[in-house]
Amino acid sequence: MVDVAVVGAGPNGLAAAVVMARAGLEVKVYEAASDIGGGSRTSELLEPGYLYDVCSAVHPMALASPFFRAFELSRRVELRVPEVQHGTPLDSGGAALAYQSLERTVEELGVDGPAYGRLLGPLLARVDGVVEFTSNQLLRLPRDPLAAVLFGLATLDQGTPLWGRRFREDAAPALLTGVMSHALGSQPSLSSTGAGLLLSVLAHAWGWPVPVGGSISIARAMADDLSAHGGTIQVGERVDSLDQVRPAKAILLDVAPPTLARLGGAEIPDKYRHSLETFRFGNAACKVDFILSGPVPWQDAGLAKAGTVHVGGSRRAMAESENLVDMGRYPSEPYVLVSQPSMLDESRAPQGRHVLWTYCHVPKNSTIDMAEAVTARIERYAPGFRDVVVASKTTTAAELSAYNENYVGGDFSAGMLDLRGLVQRPVVSNVPWRTPMPGVYLCSSSTPPGPGVTGMPGYHAAKHALKDIFKTTVPGLGLGL
Repeated sequence: MVDVAVVGAGPNGLAAAVVMARAGLEVKVYEAASDIGGGSRTSELLEPGYLYDVCSAVHPMALASPFFRAFELSRRVELRVPEVQHGTPLDSGGAALAYQSLERTVEELGVDGPAYGRLLGPLLARVDGVVEFTSNQLLRLPRDPLAAVLFGLATLDQGTPLWGRRFREDAAPALLTGVMSHALGSQPSLSSTGAGLLLSVLAHAWGWPVPVGGSISIARAMADDLSAHGGTIQVGERVDSLDQVRPAKAILLDVAPPTLARLGGAEIPDKYRHSLETFRFGNAACKVDFILSGPVPWQDAGLAKAGTVHVGGSRRAMAESENLVDMGRYPSEPYVLVSQPSMLDESRAPQGRHVLWTYCHVPKNSTIDMAEAVTARIERYAPGFRDVVVASKTTTAAELSAYNENYVGGDFSAGMLDLRGLVQRPVVSNVPWRTPMPGVYLCSSSTPPGPGVTGMPGYHAAKHALKDIFKTTVPGLGLGL
């Protein structure tokens, strides 16, 4: 008998396990796959010696997440911050670039630089309050009300059809929309804008780092800490019923709502089961990984220094592309998110070669291979790109869903990110991590604060399990504690 059973060894399941083990409890983690990591796995997808992040690659929350800051992740994993945090190539042949320095970014954006600075500057000045507000359940009172108000006003400014009123040229709005389009949804929208503004502020606060050795390094750091505190992980063991992990006193589930409905069986009250079974998932992603014989030949040299590139052209073009996907269609010129981690981490590929990580958005459950559309979009802003492509591999939305049961239909956000989806995740509650079944908690990205490698859903679930069942509080997470 163990005190705590955790199902799923993704970032949130591991975060929950770390918190519980540091509280002095006996913890066992069950993982159906042959390796830990979930959305933060790294694998040799194409050929030996080439390391690809299967899902997440760049980690804006690695230096910002309250859990990772308490866990001192930056002391456990080498996180390399690029010179340019993100960039967007423009149809004019230039590019909009976001540096960690807001001042430098404002200076290089030209006419609209001051407007960009006035939008993000107040949020950057209260970045800790912004992160705290967005890392918790939206129904609770924020610790820094002014930060929450400023964030809300900025979201209203950029989340409606009036989003262009403060800008005169293309660069600044394209830079912002490239980040807002990380969210799977229509543009403009309040939910996508909120996510994009948070990420934009983090780029100027701590940067968007790339972990050396791949995203799996983050999962391994948590697994090592769990082991050091007596916890164990059983890989290759699929859990099909809650009875399989009983009589654990607490069960924390890093699973999607439909999976919880299956695991709970007849124990789940009808009203809660209905919420789980009707939980809404959003659009999906088609991922295309490349082996390159050299760096991407970006037309604008500044993009070669960027950890992330948002390929989509103007704000209007990106919005049109995302809105077509939201209508269940395939844009001929999709928005493409691009990262070349081997530019920062030489361990990712043999000397002289590079790996390129890309994806575009597609309708849910799509089986369409978007490799040609992705290649053409990059070639548009990097002439000669096709000449450096050695090999590629496509993972369709349907295949992404099969790879990770939490990504229903290929939705790596683990739930629709509209306003309803941010509050009802999976139910409207002050403690949505707590289920009606005694001792059972949901800790996946289908709970607040939502997607991303943050560890926060796991932290929140563990915090409430400690309080409810073990009558204790969250222990210290620092290296020396």
